[in-house]
Amino acid sequence: MADIKGVRGQRILANALSVVTAGVAVGVLAVVGTASASVESSEKHVKPTIVLEHGAFADAASWNGVIKELRRDGYPVIAAANPLRGPANDAAALRSVLDHVEGPKILVGHSYGGSVISTAGANDPQVKALVYVAAFLPAPGESALELTNKYPGSTLPNALDAVPFTLPGGATGTDLYIRTAKFRQQFAADVPADTAALMAATQRPIAQAALEEKAEVAAWQNKPVWSVVATQDLNIPVEAQRFMSRRAHAHITEVRASHSVAVSHPKTVADVIEDAARATR
Repeated sequence: MADIKGVRGQRILANALSVVTAGVAVGVLAVVGTASASVESSEKHVKPTIVLEHGAFADAASWNGVIKELRRDGYPVIAAANPLRGPANDAAALRSVLDHVEGPKILVGHSYGGSVISTAGANDPQVKALVYVAAFLPAPGESALELTNKYPGSTLPNALDAVPFTLPGGATGTDLYIRTAKFRQQFAADVPADTAALMAATQRPIAQAALEEKAEVAAWQNKPVWSVVATQDLNIPVEAQRFMSRRAHAHITEVRASHSVAVSHPKTVADVIEDAARATR
């Protein structure tokens, strides 16, 4: 009888273990299923990466205030370094950055950076929208210099310092800087004096040839566009900004600001970028 009881006990124990094991398995499946649904839901609502391209006489730090606003709202952000050598060359450099960013992207260009994103964003289905911040929106065959001269109002030529350079292979060119004494009034009149002084000291020159180079493509012709127009801009005339923005059928936000609107009004600029991101999700 003891053996029979032992066998029965083993069977009862085995059955109990089976029930417990099955329950654990169901629980695990339920957890995995819930996690999978959560991941899928998260993926459906993933925020695009915001890629910021600075313009002439600036560097990536000019986006610092905007970056803080975007990151606070949960957006991944990259502020790319712009070589400022020419739209085709600089777009290739930006493309090398974009090719390493997975998922949807919003391209944002300030000033000459607008010419760069217009080229780099073409034929890329992952670029969901373009945002231009006091920027150039050239059509194929147009240059930044041509668009600047289309309307009166730019005082930039009288503020420039031209510096010749020679490349290792012997080719020559001219770099353009804004004179330190004229930098704040010309470029950043509504930025605190100490900040403008730092910007002047860290400005990056643009090759004169870059402003004369004609665009070959224009991503804004087939992608949604947002534009921040700086109405106190002394670099790109406000009427030139309005003309380019209207031509691109952009969602336009006008700000009473200098050319450095991203520095003086970072939240306003970030809000426009987020509008673009939400509208093109």
